[in-house]
Amino acid sequence: MGLFDRMAEEKMAEAVRRGELDRLPGSGAPLPPDDLKHVPEELRAGYRMMRNAGMIPAELEMNKEIATMQDLLKLCEDEEQRGELRKRLTEKQLRYQLLLERQGLGGTQAIRTYETKLTQQLTGEDRHANGMDATGSGNEAEARRKAQSD
Repeated sequence: MGLFDRMAEEKMAEAVRRGELDRLPGSGAPLPPDDLKHVPEELRAGYRMMRNAGMIPAELEMNKEIATMQDLLKLCEDEEQRGELRKRLTEKQLRYQLLLERQGLGGTQAIRTYETKLTQQLTGEDRHANGMDATGSGNEAEARRKAQSD
C-alpha cells in the first residue's frame, strides 16, 4: 500500500471513530454501478477527474462520432451518399488510430480491450455473436464461417 493510500485509510478510520460518517445520505445503500467499468483500471482515475471537470477525452468523442457515422451508414439508402459516408468514416477511423498512437496507446492490450468494450457500449453490439473474442480480435472470414455453420 502506498503512502497516500495509508494516509487516506488513516483519515477514514479516524473519521469513523469520531462518528463523522454516521447518518450520511445513502448510508447503508449499495454503491451505484461503476459507469467506467469499460475503461481499463489504470486509466479510470484520470477519466473520473476529466469527467468531473466536464471534459470528454478526445478519443471518446471521436469514438462516439465513429459510432454515429456507422449508424448513418447502416440507414443510408443512396449509394452516392453511402460512398461519401464510407470515405468520411475511414478518415475518422484513421485519425482515431493516429490519436491513440500519438498518445502511446495504440498497441496496448488494455486500450484494445477498452476500445472494444466502448464500441460495444456505444453501438449496442455483441462482439461474441460476431465471432470476436473478448479483446475484439478475430478476423471477418472466421466470423463468417462460424455464422454460416450455426
